[in-house]
Amino acid sequence: MKEIIVYEMVLKGDLPNSDINCTPFQKRYWNEYMQIYNECFYDMRKDLEIEPLNFYSDYSQMENKINDTFLYFQYGVIIGAVSCFGNELDDLIVNKPFQKRGYGQQLLIWGINHIFKQGYSEVVLHTAEWNDGAIKLYLKTGFTLNKKEKIR
Repeated sequence: MKEIIVYEMVLKGDLPNSDINCTPFQKRYWNEYMQIYNECFYDMRKDLEIEPLNFYSDYSQMENKINDTFLYFQYGVIIGAVSCFGNELDDLIVNKPFQKRGYGQQLLIWGINHIFKQGYSEVVLHTAEWNDGAIKLYLKTGFTLNKKEKIR
């Protein structure tokens, strides 16, 4: 079984407003969201030997997250999504055909600002050491490494 290292990262302060607007999650988006989410995390889950490889398979897994998950659309297609639980940012995903175009950073900034608007003074997120692209994005956006933990 492979070792899994997770970073806790923290951001304090403000960022410019995002150039995008996100829509609250609705059940009618479930199938498209599930497919995008599973595709985004498949390689990491496979490389780190995390089962099941496709995390989402049933809407009941999402029911407790719907009020905290926001989607970004263009032309009727989900470009990406972000979840904000209190002051924690989670599940930032970008639909594979739209990756490497700046949408990840825009969703990150949107999520940060959403959390700050709720009255929090800092944003926390967790990411696997495996996901070096995400780590670079978070550092570039102003996050600092708060804690490194071996979870397996």
